[in-house]
Amino acid sequence: MIEWWQGLPTLSSDTVAIIGFIVLFVLMLLRVPVGMAMGLVGVAGFGYLVNSTAAFKLVGQTSMRTVTDYTFGVIPMFLLMGAFVSTSGMSRELFRAANSMLGHLRGGLGIATIVSCGGFAAISGSSVATAATFSTVAYPEMRRYGYPQSFATGVIAAGGTLGAMLPPSTVLAVYGIITEQDIGKLFIAGILPGILAILMYIATVSLIGFVRPDFLPTGQRASWSERLAALRDIWAPVLLFIFVIGGLYGGLFTPTEAGGVGAGGAFLIGVVRRRLNRKNIRHSLLQATRTAAAVFTVLIGALLFGYFLTVTQTPQKVTAFLTSLGLGRYGVLALIMVMYLILGCLMDAMAMIILTIPIIFPVIMALGFDPIWFGVIIVMTVELGLIHPPVGMVVFVIKSVIPDVSFATIFKGVIPFVITDLLRLVILIIFPIIATYLPSHM
Repeated sequence: MIEWWQGLPTLSSDTVAIIGFIVLFVLMLLRVPVGMAMGLVGVAGFGYLVNSTAAFKLVGQTSMRTVTDYTFGVIPMFLLMGAFVSTSGMSRELFRAANSMLGHLRGGLGIATIVSCGGFAAISGSSVATAATFSTVAYPEMRRYGYPQSFATGVIAAGGTLGAMLPPSTVLAVYGIITEQDIGKLFIAGILPGILAILMYIATVSLIGFVRPDFLPTGQRASWSERLAALRDIWAPVLLFIFVIGGLYGGLFTPTEAGGVGAGGAFLIGVVRRRLNRKNIRHSLLQATRTAAAVFTVLIGALLFGYFLTVTQTPQKVTAFLTSLGLGRYGVLALIMVMYLILGCLMDAMAMIILTIPIIFPVIMALGFDPIWFGVIIVMTVELGLIHPPVGMVVFVIKSVIPDVSFATIFKGVIPFVITDLLRLVILIIFPIIATYLPSHM
């Protein structure tokens, strides 16, 4: 078979790798879907360095292996659970309960939004779904009580990022698949950092209320009967979370089984409570299928691109380069974090993880860092990319749901929470036990 590249000048593997990355970023700037861009570059690069027949065989083999792999089933199952949870209206119950307990405090609706976003994220696993849901649930309530637009949208954006950290996190699941780490341990590792995030966001809202008491109003104090009634309504999300995460932590089932149990549980709860009719079930199934298809497309493209990286030995060369700089392990880690913060201005969170982890992970292992801890660190850094300018996917989601708010207003409201996230990142680097304690006791 005549190779497509015959007649072209012979290039070294390093040159081909550099050209591959340049072409990849150009394709992404041209709005080519990330999965397609990585797949095209991966197949073309592999075909040039090895042969085109092997490259085309990889496309079929990789696609089939990915969509039929039992481990990868964790992604569509948790996405389906999140879809059933969103459709059955559990978010409103969580917000109503949090508001009844905290709404009378200064900035109480903001604190209630953070708490309810955390609760919803813990059963949906999606930052985008969390932000979109509470843009319709919490924003009108905060505006009704006179909260500024910037603060209201900033709180929702910050609360939305919790979906990337708290289990079941799709981003953590993808990290686990790429690095071959235990997904169950990664989910459990995200619990304490997620709780820390909620507490620090609450502290940020409280500090804003203390420094500028005229900026944040107080709400009406609910009676104890109203509070108890609101708390009784959240039995469904609490039960679902305890059952799924408790089963994972206790070793009753694997992450993939946990996803299936969670999706089945969310479906049964929705049907029993008459929140899921035939139309809602169909909508949930279609929503989960579309999202899963998008994620699998990116995964397949990343795996194809990974074969190309393996042939060029890019991960090994990057590892050798970074470890030879003489910066020390934490100096190299700081350099990697800065890279992720810059990429967060340009790329989607999932694309960042899938594109960079195959290159960065060998560096982390060579430096002796815990891979579970590093997964949490990466997800925390990705969270920043979800809300800081100029991309901020969560910000775009909020803007699409609340069109009368400008991007500048949302980003202005997000700034205090970005500072909080940077401080939290430093705390987790100094005290890695926050992420590793629970997984070490599984």
